[in-house]
Amino acid sequence: MRSQFQVHCRFAVLVVLSALVLAAAGSAGNRERESSAELVKKFQSSRDFYEQFQIAQELVRLHDTAVLKPLEHYLGDVDRHVRGNAAFVFASLGDDRGFDVIRAILQDHSSDRPVGQGTMGNWTVEGQIASDRYYAAHLFGDLKDPRAVPILVPLLKDRQVNWIVPWSLGEIGDRAAVAPLIETLHDSSPDLRVLSIYALQQLRAKDALPELRLLTQDDANIHFDGLGTVAEAARLAISKLEATP
Repeated sequence: MRSQFQVHCRFAVLVVLSALVLAAAGSAGNRERESSAELVKKFQSSRDFYEQFQIAQELVRLHDTAVLKPLEHYLGDVDRHVRGNAAFVFASLGDDRGFDVIRAILQDHSSDRPVGQGTMGNWTVEGQIASDRYYAAHLFGDLKDPRAVPILVPLLKDRQVNWIVPWSLGEIGDRAAVAPLIETLHDSSPDLRVLSIYALQQLRAKDALPELRLLTQDDANIHFDGLGTVAEAARLAISKLEATP
């Protein structure tokens, strides 16, 4: 549980960083192409996936599909974090190969691989697989594609990646996730119960209010966000949902 929490914190940092506004690129003609080419070079030279993801977001903002060709071979990069970042660009620019690559990383439970990014402590293949899958689930949240919902929902019960799944479902914003998230309010992990509360609040799921009211008696402590309780998170969500038009 502790290692999953640490990974969750690292990706929370990524969420904050990815929300920053980067420098604007040229808006037309040759200037836009030059900007795209420069960003591609930066993507290629960076092997830090935090930094590289920010570059990927900037590439997406340019809406220039010419960047896909020089990034194509990264869809098979041995480092799944690099592979996922390239796939995010492809998927965001309408090339379904990107969506398929992210899905494949997420659904890969067993293939052998070398040391990659996102792991902490003593490296193991199992730990690398967990980190790679976790990052892929996060990327689906960044992508905000409703097609990812039926892929993510079963993973609410997958202890390797389920901490990030409620966040991703909330980011996607599809109400098809509401019923599974309400069911997850009964999970044995107080942390996952609260993460599901956050997602339901983001989805403005007033139909979750009856179950949330039951959780106002749940005094189990969580291990993030100031070490509060499930009950506190439930009460806050209730007040915000009740105030939602």
